[in-house]
Amino acid sequence: MDSSFSSSMKISSSIPKHILPVIVFSQFAGTSLWFAGNAVVPELIAELDLLEMFVGFITMAVQSGFIIGTLVFAVLSVADRFSPVKVFFVCSVLGALANILTIYSSNFTEVMLARLFTGFFLAGIYPVGMKIASDWHKEGLGKALGYLVGALVLGTAFPHFLKYLGGDLPWRFVIAGTSVLSVIGGLMLFFSVADGPYRVRRSSFKPSMFFSLFKNSNFRSAAFGYFGHMWELYTFWAFIPTLLAYYVLSNQGFIINIPLWSSIIIGIGGISCAVGGYISLKKGSKFVSKVSLFISGLCSVLIPFLFNAPVWVFLGLLLIWGIFVIPDSPQFSTLVAQSTDSSYIATGLTIVNSIGFAITIVSIQLVNLMWAHFQSPLVFLVIFVGPLCGLLAITRYKVS
Repeated sequence: MDSSFSSSMKISSSIPKHILPVIVFSQFAGTSLWFAGNAVVPELIAELDLLEMFVGFITMAVQSGFIIGTLVFAVLSVADRFSPVKVFFVCSVLGALANILTIYSSNFTEVMLARLFTGFFLAGIYPVGMKIASDWHKEGLGKALGYLVGALVLGTAFPHFLKYLGGDLPWRFVIAGTSVLSVIGGLMLFFSVADGPYRVRRSSFKPSMFFSLFKNSNFRSAAFGYFGHMWELYTFWAFIPTLLAYYVLSNQGFIINIPLWSSIIIGIGGISCAVGGYISLKKGSKFVSKVSLFISGLCSVLIPFLFNAPVWVFLGLLLIWGIFVIPDSPQFSTLVAQSTDSSYIATGLTIVNSIGFAITIVSIQLVNLMWAHFQSPLVFLVIFVGPLCGLLAITRYKVS
């Protein structure tokens, strides 16, 4: 038996059972900061006398901060030069503090800065959490990443659920609660998980590799598939409360608990992410991506025409959309990594992720502006552009 294989098997069998659950919980706790501002948008609009389209701007601020943070962390090789576990812990605490600044913001600019800095430190939580997992799991990494993206989904949904649990408590409860949770997650990881046995120094970030990477047809297919996915994902998540509120408005007298259903519709994707990871082991990442894009795209086409449908039909379709909008995310990361030279996987993933999150800003703002102007559910047909383009791109990916 090959000595390196034997060594790998010994390490895999000796991994403490608590490692992955702790990383997953800490990832969930840290990423709960992501949509904490979105969950309290109506209250912020009322208290600070902001425009209705504020929902698009507050999401844009977090996404922008994340893009900037991702590039800064990559250029400085932060998670390579320092312990990833310590980086995760520090960013969990600083992200929580930035999140708390939302409470003390007295105008639009201050809220935007608070969310921007929150997004910046999320760059040391979400991607670094994946790195910690990869440092511990050489075999079955795809399944582990499925759990981690699932944790991101649940973290995204949690502020809405926290708002539901808080009932009539002030909106500051949601912000404070997610900040406390983030610190707890960071502390738990710091004290119970060490840097993994597979931790090695990755290649430094090289922007010059941008054009070289995109010369690879499989890399292009995976990257553009991911871009289509990102056009849809965060726009859908950001506007779920708006979709639910408009349904209530269109059906006078009918009541929907918007925070509760927002958390359910987003959170259900956490389960499908994990399931998609298992399916990919048998069917492949391309299969999971294609099915996810096709069904979520179909949902985006149907939803504008169902605002007068029975509530079980409307909520049912949103739940299906929530299930299929996210399982392709870890699979696209897998396909990008598999189609990149091993020396530049970090660079490839950084470039693709940064462009992907930049695209979310464009799609969110486009829908935001169109919604403010037209106030018509047909505006949400714009989301379909993402799954359509993503599906066309990923069909060109050649599985070896």
